[in-house]
Amino acid sequence: MLLVSPCSISASRIRLSPIKSMAVDRSSSAPQRRNGMSPIEARISLVVALASQTSSQSQKLLTELAGETAKYVFPKTIFGSRTLEEALMSVPDLETVKFKVLKRSDQYEMREVEPYFVAEATMPGKNGFDLNGASQSFNTLAEYLFGKNTKKESMAMTTPVITRRTQSDGERVEMTTPMITKRVEDQGKWRMSFVMPSKYGSDLPLPKDSSVTINEVPRKIVAVVAFSGFVNDEEVKARESRLRTALKGDAEFQVKDGALVEVAQYNPPFTLPFTRRNEISLEVERKHE
Repeated sequence: MLLVSPCSISASRIRLSPIKSMAVDRSSSAPQRRNGMSPIEARISLVVALASQTSSQSQKLLTELAGETAKYVFPKTIFGSRTLEEALMSVPDLETVKFKVLKRSDQYEMREVEPYFVAEATMPGKNGFDLNGASQSFNTLAEYLFGKNTKKESMAMTTPVITRRTQSDGERVEMTTPMITKRVEDQGKWRMSFVMPSKYGSDLPLPKDSSVTINEVPRKIVAVVAFSGFVNDEEVKARESRLRTALKGDAEFQVKDGALVEVAQYNPPFTLPFTRRNEISLEVERKHE
């Protein structure tokens, strides 16, 4: 049994009075908060909205990334295979220059290549496969391709990468496929080119970087040999010599006067060597012309 003195009861009543008053105040102010939103509730609502938006954007980015990755994981087949080596090669599912095969032999393939446009930049390196020079030129052209242009427009990548030498006087000659590097021999320089997506035609945005130029490449016929692995200058020189020798025996075509070798590389750096597709080509003309 609890014993309580009158004094303690009185004190208890005094202490309880303000508590009752506060309870009444909260009750009377509750309808106002139901009609509005407290600062804490507003913050929570904002966080939820931002999280939802971020999730939606992340899903979109993941979808786009998956789509781009699939172009490399599930390559397309647009070339005929003359050997087991060629059968193992693969190329990304990206736009490439259009061509028609005129004929095939055991040693090379003849193609008629349709016209296209390229963006070019001079390489600081002294050969076509200088890693530092190629990287700098690639970055310069990539900036143009991905928005550093007058329209601030991002354009799609194409394939292959082509390394090309030109005449010793530095005069521009016709080129063949999506990304090209050509050498200006009197200056000891090369020029790298990206082939532009065909949907633009001649209506391409102009580059903001003055070191990037846009050129049109006319229709041409080339003799092509495919090979796998990584490319170096010695390999190109040996294969070019063999191709020139083989073309001397062609009854219909001959190497065009002044033609120099082009090297096309279709795959990104992480591709296994034996599945990479590389090509060397020389421009040719019909013998009766």
